[in-house]
Formats: sequence, C-alpha cells, structure tokens
Amino acid sequence: MNKKTYIIVIQLVLGLAVFGAPINIITTTTDLASIASDIAGDLAVVESIASGHEDPHDLTARPSFITKASKADLWIRVGLELEVGWEPAVLRDSRNRGIQVGTSGHLDVSEKIAPLDVPTGQFSRADGDIHPSGNPHYWVDPLNGRIIAKSIAVRLIQLYPEHKDKIQGNLKAFEQKLDTKMFGTKLLSKVSGARLWWLSENGQLDDYLAKNNLTPDPDSWYAWMMPYKNAKIATYHRSWIYLLKRFNLKLAGEIEPKPGVPPSARHLTKISRNFKESGVKVILQEPFYNTKAAKKVSQACGATVVVKANCTNGADGIDDYITMLDSVLAGLRDALARK
Repeated sequence: MNKKTYIIVIQLVLGLAVFGAPINIITTTTDLASIASDIAGDLAVVESIASGHEDPHDLTARPSFITKASKADLWIRVGLELEVGWEPAVLRDSRNRGIQVGTSGHLDVSEKIAPLDVPTGQFSRADGDIHPSGNPHYWVDPLNGRIIAKSIAVRLIQLYPEHKDKIQGNLKAFEQKLDTKMFGTKLLSKVSGARLWWLSENGQLDDYLAKNNLTPDPDSWYAWMMPYKNAKIATYHRSWIYLLKRFNLKLAGEIEPKPGVPPSARHLTKISRNFKESGVKVILQEPFYNTKAAKKVSQACGATVVVKANCTNGADGIDDYITMLDSVLAGLRDALARK
C-alpha cells in the first residue's frame, strides 16, 4: 500500500468512526434516487435499480438487483404496481428482512399521492397493462415530486432521528429549488410555494394571480406553459397524464391501443384521422419506445413528435429529477410555439 492510498484509507476509517457508516438507500427508479439523494445528502449512498434508459415496467429480477437489495437499509419504490413484475422476487431473494413490505425499511412513496386512472368495474389482462390502484407514472407532476421528497424525509427522520435537522434542511432546500423552477423567484417572494401549489391543485391559481395582479416569472415552468392552456397532446403510452393535468394540457389519446400493446397499422390509420380532426399539436413519448409509429402518425395528422426522457439519466444531460422535468417542459413549449 503506497502512502497516498494509506492516507485515504485512514481518512475513510476516521470518517466512519465519527459519522458512522452511510445509510444505504436503494430505489427502484432513477427519479426516486435523485430525490432521495437531495434529501439524504451526504448521509447516504443512493443507488437505483432501473437505469433510466429502460422501461421500469419491463425489468426482470437480476442477480445484481438482489445483491443491491441485500445490502439496503432503506428500499424506496414507486408503487401502484409499477414494479409488480420483478420487485417481489428481488425482495424475497435478498433475504433482507429490514426492507420487506410492511417494515420501516420499505417505503412506498405512492401512499401520499392522489392517483389518476383508477379503474372501475371489471378488467383483465386482455385490457392491457392496467394498474388496479391507478396510473403509476405520477412522478412527472412536479407537485408529486414535492410529495415524494416529503415522504422520504419523514421516513429518514423516523429511522435516523439524530439527523433530523440536516434532513429537514435538505428537504427545505429541495422544495425551494423545485418551487423556484415552477413559479419563479419573484412570485415566491410574494406568495409561499405551499400556497401556490395548493391553488394549482385546486384549479384556482390563474384566477388568484389575475385577481392579485401577479404573474409567474417568465423563465418558470408555469409561465412557459400558460400560453398553451388546453392544447391537445397525444402520447405513445399513457405515462404523461399527471404532467398534462398539472399544466392544463389536454390528453387527446395514446398511440398504443391498450396500455403495453403495440399498435397495428389499422389502429395507426384510425388514430391519425382522429388526431387530425381534433387538432393534436404534439405527440409526446419516451426514448425507450420505438418512434416509428409516432412519426407515421405525425406525418398523417401534422403533429410534432417530441421524444423526451421521463426518467433521470434517460438521456444525455438529464442528470437529476429537476433537469428531467425542465427538458420535458422546454420540449413541449418549443414544439407548441411552432404550431
């Protein structure tokens, strides 16, 4: 062992002696990993099961997943059956009792989310990839990102109360960063972020701003999307409904005939006609789906195809949760501005 390596080892040992071993957090997706990293800060090492370049629906239980799970102090999942095809096997084979469902080391961040698309009546696998508890793609709504962050902070404080002040400080910093992107610094100096989110969630924000002669900052997400209220957007998979609802955009339909079912040529002809008649402006999809169908439909109906990652690390430069949302919303803004 050379002198430099020896010094690094001694520093690590001393650091662990003073601060204790870092918390080992494993998340099922990269967006959860990004948010968890912001909330835990240097208290934790955070890793994701999914890479960001793959559909988290379609993973299979790999030995590397089981190894990660076996060492986890806290397991965080999206929930709403997003991981149902692979998570149970990973947790079972990890033999890590501390992260099993129902333990304090297992956090389902969907528990505080208001789910959309909760099915009613009878359904079966013939209806496609239906989620009985609701649509699991809720993280693309920035308000839900705020809720996820709060859930992670509450659980970390429950598990590690000695770090309460630091975790709460990290949460406050994350909320400020997210709120600033959504509404802008100037508006936040007049109205609290919590108040603005409440108004948005209850459909009162536009009226409140007009009544009080207030406007979101020009470079904020809310200002970006205000001119395009009620614009019609189609998607490939039904994975963007939370984002569209948050920004008052209208979902015109999906290219998939049923969730998870590839479209036929006959279906593409039908929806191309429907999208053209209804005035669809943009087709939004993730990069892990083939763009051939979207491009064919766009040529027939005149819509612009916008391919954007809905996961952190899903494309070059998409390094965290807020950057991911920024990229998606900038892409929608630019495409709608050309129409």
